[in-house]
Amino acid sequence: MTRLNELRLISRVAQMYHIEGRRQAEIAEHLRLSQATVSRMLKRAEAEDIVRTSVIPPVGTYSELEGALRETYDLPEAIVVECTEDRDGAIMARIGEAAAHLLEVTMAPGEIIGVSSWSQTIFKMVENIHPQKSAQAKYVVQTLGGMGDPSVQTHATQLTTRLARLTGAEPKLLPVQGVTSSREAKLLMQADPFVRETMDLFGSISLAIVGIGAVEPSELLARSGNIFSSRELADLAEAGAVGDISLRFFDKDGKPVKTPLDERVIGLPLEELERVDRVIALAGGSKKTAAIAGALRVGVIDTLVTDKFTAQRLID
Repeated sequence: MTRLNELRLISRVAQMYHIEGRRQAEIAEHLRLSQATVSRMLKRAEAEDIVRTSVIPPVGTYSELEGALRETYDLPEAIVVECTEDRDGAIMARIGEAAAHLLEVTMAPGEIIGVSSWSQTIFKMVENIHPQKSAQAKYVVQTLGGMGDPSVQTHATQLTTRLARLTGAEPKLLPVQGVTSSREAKLLMQADPFVRETMDLFGSISLAIVGIGAVEPSELLARSGNIFSSRELADLAEAGAVGDISLRFFDKDGKPVKTPLDERVIGLPLEELERVDRVIALAGGSKKTAAIAGALRVGVIDTLVTDKFTAQRLID
């Protein structure tokens, strides 16, 4: 009976704490116990299955899909957002909102943020960020060359500078082509002191925010001029490429696809991205499902922010 009596007292302590809302010190005084004993009994209440913790996800959240993504892809974290339409515009808007909140609540003071500059979803994130006053970043570093067609090249500059302003950081721009005409042209552009200064910060990035692209370029990227020719894209597909992160391509198993085209890209390589402490990827949509699956298998992504439709396709 000794054990039963002990469990009865533990149950009473748990009832007073969890149901009646009393503080531990108040329980200790009422039952003539020490506060340390009350604390131990509350832990025992869980161990004895007297107290069971239930987490009830609110409507509009998708903990089961998030758990399935973590398990399927060995992914540290996944955020699956509510979306009423399986349409690119709606999906980008919802992912952008969720990513903005994530950045606001997790950004550390002095953070050096690397940002992929040709992503409409990342631009949506920036549109939803509130100015940060407490935890401010140090630099926002552009990780992919942003020059291109003059009618759209301001996109990359605006994205980087606006994110810097909102996070209290100094922008570090990469004022060169994302894709050069040749390897020699790339080497020449990288010798520019302003370009070199930004690229030297790649190794110090503590948080990278990236998009995931399919082999077929997005409308924005196509208009920018930072793309390969149809023949070159066909060569990538033949080599097994399914998608890219900052124009660094990979296959369905997450293995890098190296072609001579890789030598013409001015931006953060996958090998350096792997060394970044935290990588957040924003991506969704039916056209990108295979690319996202491949990207998750690369092994560089720590958090994926996607929509419920894409998440279901990824685990199916």
